Amino acid sequence: MLIDATFLIGFSLLLLRIIIAIIFFSSGKNHILNAEERADSIGMSTKSTKVLGIIEVIAAVSLALGIFTQIGAIIVILIMLGAIYKKTVEWKTEFFAEEGYGWHYDVFLLAGSLVILATSGGYLTFY
Repeated sequence: MLIDATFLIGFSLLLLRIIIAIIFFSSGKNHILNAEERADSIGMSTKSTKVLGIIEVIAAVSLALGIFTQIGAIIVILIMLGAIYKKTVEWKTEFFAEEGYGWHYDVFLLAGSLVILATSGGYLTFY
């Protein structure tokens, strides 16, 4: 090992949790406040889009506050698996799409959430 930076593990995981929480809180808020517009863009009903938004906000709060962090990570993982499925199978989106978003972003959020699940999330976690 070139540099022993293991002392940064807890802080790094906390930072990862906060970044994913910010992304999901913003996405969830957008799904709730602009449900009709978002429903059209993702091919879901307005009601399902609002429910998805609420679930995203709950997962974001869980990750940010470190409360039931692994459950929050599992929720994000399931949402990302659904998003990747929709983009790859239904929409035939490439990994780096020329128009709109590819699914590279979704893979990053999935991988980050897997790290949080596997490590329990680092500093300041409760359960």
